[in-house]
Amino acid sequence: MGNEKSMDFKHKEVINIKNGKRLGHVQDVTADLKTGTITAIIVPGSSKMFNIFASDSEILIPWEKITCIGDDIILVDF
Repeated sequence: MGNEKSMDFKHKEVINIKNGKRLGHVQDVTADLKTGTITAIIVPGSSKMFNIFASDSEILIPWEKITCIGDDIILVDF
């Protein structure tokens, strides 16, 4: 899964498998510049529930929380 290109993630919907909640669409990704691997995905959001991981305008989801990447949807255990 680490070889995915960032453009492959853009506009995919992110769904939390813990509660079935739609978190939004991928806005951006973060990567380790030394290895070129993606370290997290970023979705827009203002939920105070995620304030440990996010600012008021985005939710940072660590790569290890991603459980499945489909054609249109990314499932996360977050």
